[in-house]
Order: sequence, then structure tokens, then C-alpha cells
Amino acid sequence: MTCIVAPEVRIANRETGEVRKDREGQTVYTVGVAVRQDGRRASIIEISASGEPVGVVEGVRVHVTGLTAFSWAMGDRHGLSFRADTITPVPVPAPASASPKGGDA
Repeated sequence: MTCIVAPEVRIANRETGEVRKDREGQTVYTVGVAVRQDGRRASIIEISASGEPVGVVEGVRVHVTGLTAFSWAMGDRHGLSFRADTITPVPVPAPASASPKGGDA
């Protein structure tokens, strides 16, 4: 998965601007990620997680732990929401160091 929308604080009440908190009082963040469905098509989904996803920025590949999907319905509207335990950046491997091709004597 790749981060498409950088982490944003999730708002609980749009009228008051109240920030959503989890049961432990941590701020909930939402991250937009691109997900490949069948190897050819991609969708963007928003995943919520408690605590700021440090190091997650647009364009970075991410690792999502404990992903859970929930179905919801409100009147005529319905859909899926996604929650994760953590969203972390995938470490980028260090470039191979240039090894000397020959010795100077």
C-alpha cells in the first residue's frame, strides 16, 4: 500500500471541530492509501488509527497492522470504514555501496 493522503486528524463533530479520541484518549488520525484489488485496478481507502502515524507522508509505502473493516449504514447511505492498530512507513533499503573494482598499487 502507498500513502496517497497524508495523516489528518479525524474530526468527531464538524460543527464544533471536536477531535475524535479513542478509549485511551489518543487522537485518531485518518490516512488515505492506494490498494491494488486485482493486480491491475487500484482504489483509495481511508484507514483510521490511534496516535499520529510518524513518518507517513504522501508517496511512502506503508505497512498496516491489525486492519479491520466495518460496514455502516445511515439512512440511505452505507459503506465500509477501515481501522488499523498501526500504520507505519516501510523502511527503504539503503543503496548498495560502491565496491572498489580494482586496487591501486
